[in-house]
Amino acid sequence: MKKKFLNIIAAVSLLTASSSCTNDFEETNIDFSKQVEANSENLLNPALFEMASEAYMRANNFGFEIMQYSIPFPNEGNTVSRYYFTENTGVGYWNSTYRWQMQINEMLKLAQKEGNKNNEAVALVLRAWGFQNLTDSFGDVPFSEAFRQEENIRTPKFDHQKEVYIQLLNDLEKANSLFLLSETLKGPDQMYHANENAAGVLKWKKFCNSLSLRMLLRILNKDGEIDVKNRINKIISNPATYPIFTNNDDSAFVLATGVAPFDAPIVRPQDFTTGRAAAEFFVDYLNKTEDPRRPTFFSKARELGSNKDIGYKGAPAGYKSGTKFTYNPSNLNQALAKTPLTLKIMGYSELQFILAELALKNVIPGDAKTFYDRGVQASLEQWNAKSTPEYLNHPDVAYNGTLERLMMQKYVALFFVDQQAWYEYRRTGYPKLPNNGGLLNDGKMPVRFMYPPVTRLQNPEQYNAAVQSMGGDTYNTKVWWEK
Repeated sequence: MKKKFLNIIAAVSLLTASSSCTNDFEETNIDFSKQVEANSENLLNPALFEMASEAYMRANNFGFEIMQYSIPFPNEGNTVSRYYFTENTGVGYWNSTYRWQMQINEMLKLAQKEGNKNNEAVALVLRAWGFQNLTDSFGDVPFSEAFRQEENIRTPKFDHQKEVYIQLLNDLEKANSLFLLSETLKGPDQMYHANENAAGVLKWKKFCNSLSLRMLLRILNKDGEIDVKNRINKIISNPATYPIFTNNDDSAFVLATGVAPFDAPIVRPQDFTTGRAAAEFFVDYLNKTEDPRRPTFFSKARELGSNKDIGYKGAPAGYKSGTKFTYNPSNLNQALAKTPLTLKIMGYSELQFILAELALKNVIPGDAKTFYDRGVQASLEQWNAKSTPEYLNHPDVAYNGTLERLMMQKYVALFFVDQQAWYEYRRTGYPKLPNNGGLLNDGKMPVRFMYPPVTRLQNPEQYNAAVQSMGGDTYNTKVWWEK
């Protein structure tokens, strides 16, 4: 057992890399002096909570800046908010993903060995969630040969993104068939508490199929290469076999209670707002629509000198060097970093916007407006904001049959959902983010992370094959589903 454990550590060390300049949340605290005989039920909660915490920090450190939810302020330097990427920008994310996917891989193997179908299904779902985000961030990645050190595979190949997607979608199909809804989950479950009530197992199954729809929408323009539309309609037309989220309670959210080990990802709430301002684009839209989520999201701006309250007012992302401000802009609400808080993986509101787009594009039957309205209402309710007819009928909110309108509200709903808004922007071009004069990279949104430098050194043959397959290793190299 000890030899096997050391081999696993060696395998993941080859996949991961160190970086001295990163804000990524990637530290783990494991007491190796207390190792016990592993079983699948003991591996779920640590991986689930750390992966959800990493998702929170990906929003906080990357998603907020790249998608103009917030910006470093005051700051005229090279930042993600100005489209400044380096070869180290994604290193922490690469590392943490492989670190926790190593544990999910062990959970999967142990569950299969134990004949524990529910735990096997959960492991497949978490693997699909983690690796979809990784491949959407980098493109081709080590997948089929990852964690196979015991088989003497020390330089894993980079699987083409298309093949990764096919395998993950097949994994979710398999997971859906494995779930035993009459049995509770073995082992603690911080998300759905399925170990306490079998109803939680049904929620895991709903997450499984809702995640499939997220993945299938992302590759909708690759229908033909993959049987995307038929897979979508197989889920939509058969809710008894393929249940999906039906309300906010089904959302895949993990609770950080504040009681160890379920602490807030950010230790000191004041660090959440230090050196930051809410972004003008995000604040202006919520002001224009009189959005009831504003007090939950933002603090008030204040006039310099008089300290007069001037309401919600952000700072422009990528503002020109030398810009003078006559006010202290709104910041994000510090309460967003205080426990108890939910770490968001995928919400019911996002699913409704997925269904709205599929209906708009005539991929599925149904009324796109109905799905859209449900998505807006679900997001409001998720943030404890009151849904009113006045808000839904506001001229800048009311559904108008355009993808741009749909994606604008989806953008708001994806606030604090890891990097999903970035992926969706790359897929659709929405929302239309402004260039305030200080953006780098010719004002073009970077579309991926470069591979960690260590991969060139430790796995050069497979790295070079991946770079040739993708057409380069730059942050402007489009991944398969973008081409």
